[in-house]
Amino acid sequence: MATTLASEARSDRGKNVARRLRRSGRLPAVVYGGDAEAATAISVDPEALMRILQSDTGVNTLIGLQVDAGDSTQVLIKDFQVNPLDHQLLHVDFYQVSLDQVITVAVPIVLHGEAQGVKLQGGIIDFIQREISIECLPTEIPEHLDVDVSELMIGQGVRLRDLLEGVSWKPVTDADTLLVHVVAPRIEEEETADDEGEGEAPADGEAPADGEKTEKADDADKSDS
Repeated sequence: MATTLASEARSDRGKNVARRLRRSGRLPAVVYGGDAEAATAISVDPEALMRILQSDTGVNTLIGLQVDAGDSTQVLIKDFQVNPLDHQLLHVDFYQVSLDQVITVAVPIVLHGEAQGVKLQGGIIDFIQREISIECLPTEIPEHLDVDVSELMIGQGVRLRDLLEGVSWKPVTDADTLLVHVVAPRIEEEETADDEGEGEAPADGEAPADGEKTEKADDADKSDS
């Protein structure tokens, strides 16, 4: 079931209008798509929108958008802007969707369990792909994709193709994409100390290597000649 979000139509646009809206406690927004040839300018309650963004479905939440208390239009969040200083919402774009038409969305990957390769072998989980793109109906967007890593040993991983059994969506991301695997820990090479000793002259009292002469030995040969 779609989440409902109330909005108000607005005729004016521009930076000054957007600033005035934000000062009055409203968030400037635009709706794209649908039967309208041009985008529709609206404003929404920023706190209501933030609750949607912070929900389990986040940007993939199917929203029943009401403009001026009219009929609901099914929309998804296309994009939003946040102030980097105070993290307040600055603007949001919505796009209309048809419930019977397939759309492309990005879905996050969530890992579960403690890998045997970490617990028993001292390996490290390498989480490579944290979201994938899929095609599905708007009403069938999954909140996330669960990946159980508990049985993975070092050198083993999970690819997207391992998650495709019994799903109602179609992957857009390559099915052979590696999502997560367990890798061996990096061991510092023990050659550092040996490398530091290379090229050093023998200490006093030490014999030079075979086939080599020290400077003192060369001087002694010259004085004897």
